[in-house]
Parts: sequence; C-alpha cells; structure tokens
Amino acid sequence: MSFFKNSKDAETKQNPVKDGDAATAEAEAGTEKVTGSEPEEVAAEQRDAGEAGEGPTETGAEPSETEENPDPAEKKEEKPDELAVLKDRYARLMADFDNFRKRVAREYEETVKRSNARLLEELLPVLDDLELALTKAPSADDPMVSGVKMVTDKFVSVLERNGLKRIDARGEVFDPSVHEALSMLPSPDVPAQTVIDQFRCGWTLGGKLLRAAQVIVSSGAPEAAE
Repeated sequence: MSFFKNSKDAETKQNPVKDGDAATAEAEAGTEKVTGSEPEEVAAEQRDAGEAGEGPTETGAEPSETEENPDPAEKKEEKPDELAVLKDRYARLMADFDNFRKRVAREYEETVKRSNARLLEELLPVLDDLELALTKAPSADDPMVSGVKMVTDKFVSVLERNGLKRIDARGEVFDPSVHEALSMLPSPDVPAQTVIDQFRCGWTLGGKLLRAAQVIVSSGAPEAAE
C-alpha cells in the first residue's frame, strides 16, 4: 500500500502543469457554453417581446393610408370641376383668337386700301389742272380738247378703281366734315348754308375723307336797303 501511494505522489509531483492545464481547459469550455447560450436567449426574449407588441418604437410616425392613397370617390368629384375650368379657359382663348384674327384681317384690308393714299392725294392736283383746262377751252369740238377730255376720263377711272370717290358739293347743304368754305355770298335764289359753287371737288378713299371740297356757301337773300 505504501508503494502505490508513493507512486501516485510521485506522478503528481512529476506532472503538476498537466493537471492545472486540464482544469483551465474545463473552465474555458464551461464559459464558452455559457456565452454561446446568451445570444440565443436574448434573441428568444426579443422575439417574445415582438410577438407581445413590446418591440422597439420608431421615432417617425408612418403616414396613414388615407394620406398616401386618397379616396377614389374624391378624385372623381374633383375631375368634373377641373374639366369645366379647362373647357371655359379653352373657349375664352378661342374667342380671343377669333377676335384677334378678325381685327388683323380688318386692319390689313384698311391698310391695303389706304396704302397708296399719299400717292393718290399728290395726283389729284394734276386732275384739277386737266379739268380746269377743259373748262377754259375755246371750243369743245377742237381735237386737242377731245384728247385732253379722254385723258381726264381715263385718269378719273383709274382713281375710282383704286377706291377713290368724288365729292360733288354743288347744291348740297354745307357740311363742315367734308366741305371747306372759302367764302359766303348772299343769293336771292339759293337758301342760306347751301353750296352755291364749287372751286375744287373733294375725294374720299375707302369711306374716309382724303380731301375736302372747297366751296362757296350762300348766306341767304340779301337784306333790302332802307
């Protein structure tokens, strides 16, 4: 018995580090088992809390479904109003454009009619001289007079084709809008404010006055001498 006891003590003395290492290894193994089981327990606790409605709360509130997706019935109610507004706006734009088109066409027509107004007005004195020459001719049967009359008539026809219209004021009531009074003379036969004679005829272009007629107006019958 003493032999075996002595042999064990000897072995213990010879391998003291091995026994210590074995104890350390067993302690580390136990620690690993404990630490390895902790995540599983934490995960289980979090899962149980989530199922019970005790999960972590978020700082931002999620938008409601009504804000993201409005009611389709409300959209249908809004669409007819928007369509009516667009139709009204379209109708107004078309009316404005139609008025603009008519105005431009009218202005263009008036511009064309009066585009040569200055040139035609400068030609009128030439016609006045031709007509004055005819009135001073000694004989209407003279071939020269006949030729001048033909030229004058052709000149007048050209002016009329370009929109000019003659104003003949003889015997008409004096109208200051188209007549230019040079003088007034008493006349026993012609009523007052009536044109006695015309010195120069007037002309209109496109319905507008181009040149007023120069006239002599009657002042009425002369007063009897006392």
